[in-house]
Amino acid sequence: MATPHIACERGDIAPLVIMPGDPKRAERIARDHMEGVKLVSDVRGIGAWTGTFDGVPVTAMASGMGVPSLSIYATELYSQFGVERICRVGTCGGISSKVKVKDVIVAVSAHTNSSVATIDVPGVSLSLAASYEMLRGAVDQARRAGRTVHVGPVYTSDFFYSARTDIIPALDRLGTLGVEMEAAGLYACAAAHGKEALAVLTVSDHLKDGSGDLTADERETMFADSLQAAVAALKA
Repeated sequence: MATPHIACERGDIAPLVIMPGDPKRAERIARDHMEGVKLVSDVRGIGAWTGTFDGVPVTAMASGMGVPSLSIYATELYSQFGVERICRVGTCGGISSKVKVKDVIVAVSAHTNSSVATIDVPGVSLSLAASYEMLRGAVDQARRAGRTVHVGPVYTSDFFYSARTDIIPALDRLGTLGVEMEAAGLYACAAAHGKEALAVLTVSDHLKDGSGDLTADERETMFADSLQAAVAALKA
């Protein structure tokens, strides 16, 4: 049952999917952290790698950048391949003074300037939110591991480069923890298909103080922390 963007059969994709943005990061997750890994699809360079985490079947597959790209893969995974849960694992820019570089953010909801929040129900801006069970699993794991973890809303922007920096203070006042580019799209797709989703993000830089000049080793350690929380969310 191939789709335009995923070239494999329904059983080749696990019901649980971990989804970074970067295809190379998806391959690294599979190669370095999973067992019995098999490449099951590689359309447009977006590999889908299926194996196990601690004996639990999981597929690692990238989303690409932005809501449109993620929405293609999440829609096909949920609707055609029997996927029940997707956890985005990635990075974000810090907005709130409460968060610091290297902290983990578990996104309970996602504000957005994308039309994904308004297109399905005219006149209504949908509340795009995470799965509670997944959220609880990620937070519990991160706290047990001694990580600083923040739970709250993030801002999903359609623009990486934007002149509208004036909105950041208002988002901060409303409790927004960080900014990224995919969570709202994932939550919208999950809601549309009656499935579950979560975004676990590591703060890689901060919009207020410009901090975030990290070494490669620091970035890899940061990623390992968020990956553990994401896997716990999938298995919760």
